[in-house]
Amino acid sequence: MDISIREGEEFIRLGQAMKKAGLVGSGIEAKMLILDGAVTVNGETEQRRGRKLYPGDVVSFEDETFQIMK
Repeated sequence: MDISIREGEEFIRLGQAMKKAGLVGSGIEAKMLILDGAVTVNGETEQRRGRKLYPGDVVSFEDETFQIMK
């Protein structure tokens, strides 16, 4: 699955990308999963919901993986 950054934007934040991918229903849900260490970005555990994701970054949560695209 690929998640596209909005036209004119350089990045998308991790919590927003998780919502856009349909992995969570709210920012609070994303925050809890991220703080629990359940999310990786480019193979490393990420605990910042506001992490900026750029084209080429890969996010994984449980059995779901998506890549950020322009």
